[in-house]
Amino acid sequence: MRTLAASWSAAAFGAWQTPAHAQGAGRFPERPISLLVPFAPGGIADLTARAVAEQMGRSLGQPVVVENKPSAGSIVASQAVATARPDGHTLLLMSNGHAVSVSLFKKLPYDPQKDFAPISLLGSFDLGLFVPANSRFNSLAELIAHAKAHPGKLNIGTIAVGSTQHLAAKLFETLAGIDAVVVPYRGSPAVLTALRAGELDLALEITGPMMSHLTAGAVRALAVSSDRRNPALPDVPTVQQAGVAGYNVASWNALAAPAGTPPEVVALLQRAVREALATAAVQDKLGRIGMRLSASSPAELQTLLASEIRRWGEVIRKAKIEPE
Repeated sequence: MRTLAASWSAAAFGAWQTPAHAQGAGRFPERPISLLVPFAPGGIADLTARAVAEQMGRSLGQPVVVENKPSAGSIVASQAVATARPDGHTLLLMSNGHAVSVSLFKKLPYDPQKDFAPISLLGSFDLGLFVPANSRFNSLAELIAHAKAHPGKLNIGTIAVGSTQHLAAKLFETLAGIDAVVVPYRGSPAVLTALRAGELDLALEITGPMMSHLTAGAVRALAVSSDRRNPALPDVPTVQQAGVAGYNVASWNALAAPAGTPPEVVALLQRAVREALATAAVQDKLGRIGMRLSASSPAELQTLLASEIRRWGEVIRKAKIEPE
């Protein structure tokens, strides 16, 4: 994703200033903005939302207040935003989980592609493929060779079925051509405990929160999941570089508003996102947890969402995961 050119945003901002006021729509924002986050406090999505919201509030002249509404499939927060008044004062932290949910649930109470107005991508982050510190495997190639020689014996740990980590493990199994046992746990702490205890051969987890365990020498990283090396782990190859062609998994966060939000309001919000991501405070805070910051146009975000829905739908079908 490329950051929007300043000329596009300036033009859109100018369009907002004149016609909207002429139509008596009033000044935006005229009150605090609510940003609904479909995850619990303290995770990478919550930290991203809070860092960006603080800077957006300064730019917009009204606070952007983060409200955590965690639920399965991000449904509670998403439905609240989908049915909110489309005036730009209620926003959603969108993620690749919204793309995954389309195929994980038989029926969602909203359509991710029709019921939201995309604003901008915020950034993406890697998963890491981790082994215990004392693992016999010194490279991903060694692990794959062992798995091929011993079908059904390799244990891969992730968080819950249908999570990005779980689906990334199933995709790895498919593209690496191995027969492994993917073991879902209730949460990341349980995965880490099992990995450190030697109950797992491999675990897939978000890289940022694992950095302290890497530094402490409790685990080792064999590869990262995206198609680019992680700046914090320059010596760790990507899965593709380790020999698994076509493997590229990166989680992402973005902002969206209810469908029907005026384009000029969306443009103003997009400008505020771009300005927030350019600040040293946001870059430092989110860079330390492994975020690759990148704004986008609304159209680019819409295209990303559509492509991710198709991609993860295929992974879910191949994994034979039944929709709930």
